[in-house]
Amino acid sequence: MAKCKTDCIERPLALAFAKLGCFVGRYPSVFILVAICVAAVLGAGFMFLKEMKANDIEDQFTPVNGPAKMERAIVVENFPQSEEFSQLRLVSEGTYASLIITDLHGKNIFTEAAFKDIIELDRQVKSLDIGHTFENLCAKTKGRCISNAILDILNYKATKVVSSVITYPMNNGIFLGASIGGVELKPNSSEITSAKAVRLFYFLDEQKTNETSVWLNGFLKLLSNNTEQKMVHVSYFTSVSRQNELETNSKSVIPLFSFTYFLAITISVMSCLRLDCVRTKVWVATFGVISAGLAVLASFGLLLFCGMPFAMTVASAPFLILGVGVDDMFIMISSWQKTEVDKEVEVRLAETYKEAAVSITITTLTDVLAFYIGLLTPFRSVQSFCMYTSTALLFCYIFNITFFGACLALNGKREKGNRHWLTCMKVPEAIGDDNVCCAGGAYDKVTHKEFEMPVDSFFKKYYGPFLTRVWVKMLVCLIYAGYLAVSIYGCFHIQEGLDLKHLAADGSYVGDYYDNDDEFFFNFGPNVMLVIKDEHFQYWNPTARKSLDLCLENFQNLTMADSDIPPISWLSAYMQFGLHAGFNLDNETQFKSHLSAVLNRSGFRQDLNFTNNQIHASRVFIQTVNISTAIDEKNMLNAFRETAVECGNLQPPVDLIVYHPAFIYFDQYAVIISNTIQNIVVATCAMLVISLLLIPNPLCSLWVTFSIASVIVGVAGFMALWDVSLDSVSMINLVICIGFSVDFSAHISYAFVSSEKSSANEKVTDAVNKLGYPIIQGAMSTIAGVVVLAAAKSYIFRTFFKIMFLVILFGAVHGIVFIPVFLTFLGTCCKSDERKQNLTEYTEVTVCTNFKQVSQDQCPDSEYELK
Repeated sequence: MAKCKTDCIERPLALAFAKLGCFVGRYPSVFILVAICVAAVLGAGFMFLKEMKANDIEDQFTPVNGPAKMERAIVVENFPQSEEFSQLRLVSEGTYASLIITDLHGKNIFTEAAFKDIIELDRQVKSLDIGHTFENLCAKTKGRCISNAILDILNYKATKVVSSVITYPMNNGIFLGASIGGVELKPNSSEITSAKAVRLFYFLDEQKTNETSVWLNGFLKLLSNNTEQKMVHVSYFTSVSRQNELETNSKSVIPLFSFTYFLAITISVMSCLRLDCVRTKVWVATFGVISAGLAVLASFGLLLFCGMPFAMTVASAPFLILGVGVDDMFIMISSWQKTEVDKEVEVRLAETYKEAAVSITITTLTDVLAFYIGLLTPFRSVQSFCMYTSTALLFCYIFNITFFGACLALNGKREKGNRHWLTCMKVPEAIGDDNVCCAGGAYDKVTHKEFEMPVDSFFKKYYGPFLTRVWVKMLVCLIYAGYLAVSIYGCFHIQEGLDLKHLAADGSYVGDYYDNDDEFFFNFGPNVMLVIKDEHFQYWNPTARKSLDLCLENFQNLTMADSDIPPISWLSAYMQFGLHAGFNLDNETQFKSHLSAVLNRSGFRQDLNFTNNQIHASRVFIQTVNISTAIDEKNMLNAFRETAVECGNLQPPVDLIVYHPAFIYFDQYAVIISNTIQNIVVATCAMLVISLLLIPNPLCSLWVTFSIASVIVGVAGFMALWDVSLDSVSMINLVICIGFSVDFSAHISYAFVSSEKSSANEKVTDAVNKLGYPIIQGAMSTIAGVVVLAAAKSYIFRTFFKIMFLVILFGAVHGIVFIPVFLTFLGTCCKSDERKQNLTEYTEVTVCTNFKQVSQDQCPDSEYELK
């Protein structure tokens, strides 16, 4: 087949890195000192960490320009908060404390003994005095604190619970669906016979922020120490609980950092350890990990200096950076060990850079670009993570080719002097590859290279030839087909949305409250606000009212709307008043003349923006039912918004929006899939372009792109089977997947097309011989960097581990199994031997540039051109 090459960028880049390697090898101390100074100066940015923390749940985990936020702005503009509190009309969740009380043995809660405990608990909460009493801070209507309807019905007497007739969900016009759960009714009746749970709310004045915050903390302390109730189990929650738990979560991961770095150093040292006391790479491995740490310090400090918000999700980034940095370190060490030991250190480092730096550059570019593309997502938590991680990866790359390269050069000087790795004392040169602690520095006298490690021999003598057998290739193709089938199956079972209880740690009181809420109060969903925002809508016009009635009927006919509970409508109440009073409300003048007085008496005044004799906006409420899962929430949101659009198509049109505070969080369903697909498509195209530019064969570049798609499908499918939902947290990891799925396949593909072997099978064997062990090392080190997160008590960090584990596992399998086999189907697909020979001669003789002679031949005092 014709040989096609796209090495116009890769070729000069390799030569440029060779020159850089020579320069670093000549002045290693300078590069080490400069790198440390830069890290120290930029690291001072950590002094701003506290003020840059951004853990607000709504700001970080909901879409930046979500429709619900714009709908909320319309509601706030038209319906300012009234002094008369109404839970139904809250624009936000409000400031509150809440209790869910269940029977200790899961039986009927409607017993006298249980309600004695409930009433006593209510008394304790209301008498709680933390500088301010509940009476001083409570939300009020008509001068009285908002009370709990179920206790009002019983007149705070436990004995009445047995004798009273309580209907459900409406009791004398009072809605009890949010107060009583797990209800059983009499046959063909709405009378309650038993219930499993009772919920109490304690709403506070939102204007008294500081005082209510102190009181809520006192409430949490009271309930956490409460052991007086003998007949009931109590779960509790406040409006600040999620936020507090999220901030606690971010702190819980800090102790894992030290263990992670210790583990990474241990694995790096063990994988680079040799019996030869001179050739062992103990210090190189240690400084490779330190290099990654310096990159995190410098990059994070720089962004903190620049005022970049530090979200909770960023706390997992250092674990990732450590794994990537160590991965690149292994590639460089592998290339160093394949250079001739009797050459000058500068030349050896130049050859190392020429061989490894381009490969590292490809993977760094793809990783960094993938994360920068992640900035397109509408979630600030994802944006913050992507900005910090991409910048840290860039710094990790810079520190690898400067600081770590300099450390490699110093270690090379020690090796050239045949000095002991620990004492730096000269030791006798060992003969052969059998060494003891008193002698070392042995190398292959034929190739003038270090002796191969046993693992390298395994890939060269056994694994490579085994992988290129015909029956093995067929088996690999069958395994891949099975992998793809399971992955696609999993993709069709992905769940969407972030469950808010997952923002709290395992075992938190928040999780207990949400579990009880899901179990006992799933029958009724939010009471959705329908806001008619058209100030030209003629409420007095019978035709317009008929159009509005038809619109409300469409909402009532939705499967998730309660058709048994009529809409809460000021207009219906007003029309009933006009009918009984004998007013002609079809007349605009009469309609407006009585409006204010009637609404003030009926309690609907907050539902109408009526100023200067003009109705600017109004609202009604629809009760929803059976909203228990993320799918239900998504379907409800979509159905209500679609129905609102249909109302705008009526004649005359009813221009309205739908809103509920929970919609702020439900908005994630509208964008999560589309944004994930957008990021994947854009990033994959960008990866293809980079691969085409830097891997000198277009077909091999296409295989790299194929690997990206394959790993993404695998990760998405298997994460669904591992109970991980598609949300703003897992979206971060899918962004990671885009970049990291390139790494292993890019290394192998570049080694394949760089090989001087003639046949495709020989090229694959040569490629896995060069990079098989570094890929295994890199995969192990990256997994080691995040494995401690598996023990974290936070869903966010455990999700990060799960997906990173899948990404690295599937990426490594693609790199050393699937892609090598698929590459053998391409034919030779390589660079010309002449070009390879010219590049090799250039590197060995002329890489010294203008500095000084570094090889045995005399270098002229000018830069060399390729032959």
